[in-house]
Amino acid sequence: MFDNLTKRLSDTVGKLRGQARLTEDNIQEALREVRMALLEADVALPVVKAFIERVREKAIGQEVIENITPGQAFIKVVQDELVHLMGDANEGLQLNAQPPAIVLVAGLQGAGKTTTIAKLAKRLAETEKKKISVVSCDVYRPAAIKQLETLANQIGVQFIASDVEQSPLDIANNAINYAETNHFDILFVDTAGRLHVDAEMMTEIIALHEAINPVETLFVVDSMSGQDAALSAQAFNDALPLTGVILTKTDGDARGGAALSVREITGKPIKFLGTGEKVDGLEPFHPDRVASRILGMGDVVSLVEEAQEKVDHKEADRLAKKLKSGKGFSLNDLRSQLIQMQKMGGVNSLIDKLPGAGNISDAMKAQASDKSVIHMVAMIDSMTPKERRFPDIIKATRKQRIAAGSGMQVQDVNRLLKQYTQMRKMMKKFSKKGGMKNMMRAMQGKMPPNMPM
Repeated sequence: MFDNLTKRLSDTVGKLRGQARLTEDNIQEALREVRMALLEADVALPVVKAFIERVREKAIGQEVIENITPGQAFIKVVQDELVHLMGDANEGLQLNAQPPAIVLVAGLQGAGKTTTIAKLAKRLAETEKKKISVVSCDVYRPAAIKQLETLANQIGVQFIASDVEQSPLDIANNAINYAETNHFDILFVDTAGRLHVDAEMMTEIIALHEAINPVETLFVVDSMSGQDAALSAQAFNDALPLTGVILTKTDGDARGGAALSVREITGKPIKFLGTGEKVDGLEPFHPDRVASRILGMGDVVSLVEEAQEKVDHKEADRLAKKLKSGKGFSLNDLRSQLIQMQKMGGVNSLIDKLPGAGNISDAMKAQASDKSVIHMVAMIDSMTPKERRFPDIIKATRKQRIAAGSGMQVQDVNRLLKQYTQMRKMMKKFSKKGGMKNMMRAMQGKMPPNMPM
């Protein structure tokens, strides 16, 4: 997310680097570029106007102290205003209520409500040890009820059965009684979506909200809908007392306009960002960290938090000990590392959080995509145990068999083996005395420009 915006803002700051100080003239030029960048990112026009005016007021009065360039001074003002625009600080779910705490989830059809409920339920069950139940009030789409049941079984939370013959109110009341009787901490209530905001939909969800009185009313919106995301959030906010917004499909949105518009237009906080279809693809929304990503400074804090939560630390220790013992880096080890990467949200999510990510070319990002990781794992899975341990034995006929078994081409197998060889050399440096310095030196030429080492 924010790829295009990050590039435009980086170019704008670059133009200020040659200036001796911030003046009204060069600020005007920079603000013109920022305005165009925000509009291209599909940020709502009223939001852009208010943002630019706030930045102008602060930047013109900004003193540039010694050792701070005009570009750095300007970007500090922009960063502060981006954080303020998106809500200043992370706001989590407020679930301090008499159990069960009821969470009503609303949104348009296709926004990802049902998957988001599963992601939230999994997160709360694992991080806060909550006893969770879920129910679907979507009587218009039987597949929605079945989808929630499947996801609930997958993540190990209680699915409360419902039927299309029941009314949404009856379903919700029955679910509340069940959750109370069986001492559940939280009840998630999934609601029906529509292709667009309509009176019938609003009437139904308003009645449902009044009947169950949820502690959280969350609006789930597809971030790829840009300005429409903010407008639909506003329509729901006018009808319901929303407590927060969750943006989905943020991994597929290179513009990011929704994230920059929703808070300003609705006054409601963005609480989470959803990525992909996997049930662990959810992260808390921290305005300061997202602002750092937008400005190409990365988000190392989130990266570390994800590593602590999702990385198999026993496996990481095993690999570290293996490398130190000099036993080498096998294709089995590479496969293990690729799987760990997928658990942390995939390659694109990791790149997005790295400092200097805005300087990584589209071609390089495409080459290191999540799809390429899936293909690499498939090719390794098509190898025999002996081939994984001793890749040097993989010659022409073996390559053909591996390619056919994984649905890839021989040149893809060659590319995998070349990448593995490079990683093995790097890991060999790591295993020696002073290994980290040697490895960082080896990586220096492969890193994007301006990335701190």
